[in-house]
Amino acid sequence: MTPKEKLELIKRNSQEIVTEEELLSLLKNKKQPAVYLGTAITGRPHIGYFVWVLKMADFIKAGFKVKVLLADMHGALDNCPWEVLEKRYNYYSTIIPLMFKAVGAEIKNVEIVKGSKFQLTKDYMLDVLKVATKVSINDAKRAAAEVVKFGENPKLGGLIYPIFQALDEQYLGVDIQYGGIDQRKILMFARENLPKIGYKARVEFMTPLLPGLTSKKMSASDPKSKIDLLDDEKTVVDKMKGAYCEVGVIENNGVLAFLKHVIMTLKFDRGEKFVVERPEKYGGNLEYSSYEEVEQAFTKKELHPLDLKNAVAKEINVLLSVFRKSNEKLEKLAKQGY
Repeated sequence: MTPKEKLELIKRNSQEIVTEEELLSLLKNKKQPAVYLGTAITGRPHIGYFVWVLKMADFIKAGFKVKVLLADMHGALDNCPWEVLEKRYNYYSTIIPLMFKAVGAEIKNVEIVKGSKFQLTKDYMLDVLKVATKVSINDAKRAAAEVVKFGENPKLGGLIYPIFQALDEQYLGVDIQYGGIDQRKILMFARENLPKIGYKARVEFMTPLLPGLTSKKMSASDPKSKIDLLDDEKTVVDKMKGAYCEVGVIENNGVLAFLKHVIMTLKFDRGEKFVVERPEKYGGNLEYSSYEEVEQAFTKKELHPLDLKNAVAKEINVLLSVFRKSNEKLEKLAKQGY
């Protein structure tokens, strides 16, 4: 692929890149750039995580070195109980590689990094203190506001959180940090503050957050809004049947959002069609080659919400079949951590 072709692949389903010009220059001038995504080991991973897993698969195809930071220290700074920290790390470190397997990505091309392995070193902690002398309390709180659970009585750990995340770029040796759009303020905090202690600013890459099944943000802390990776087939079907999916309405429709960003991305890459199964008396099966075709049919009310939800539930159950093969082990790890 040419640098521009790589850029187009990476850009699909993205929301913002700061800056696209820097990213293109990186693709032109560096043989194997490096990108990382950090995920704090707090709530249980859910199907929304497939958005970033697929994006990391795009980076792999574009020739990047890919790192996934399992941020145990970030979890602690965001009020995860210390006594379950290692247990939650064990769950994440087991289930995240299976997510890459579920989408057909080569896990051998993904480096899984434990945050505390480098974040507790003398040099790292010295840099934390250096950045702390450069930023105000208000700057740190503003940066972390959409990510950290501050509550009515904010803890000091929440203010340290964005400093850690900024320094991770340097200590992981990457050219790009990737996160959800909710991370934007922290990513901009990194660009602004790393140069103050002599480190270069990186490219910051963001994808949208998917609406949950209740039309709000898909959240690990709201069981009704998401499908857990360990949900059984019936639970998936039942949750999808209860999902918000108003006739003809695209906005805040978590069913369509997951279809667009995950299912149809996989279908496109595999050269497959999205099939909506219907009895012959209701017109028989429907086939779609692109998300745009599905959205158009749904908007015109040619595709019924229940038929759509049943088809998406079936595709989700195919994705989750990988986890069901290791269900006993994963359930045990999940019970220990949660």
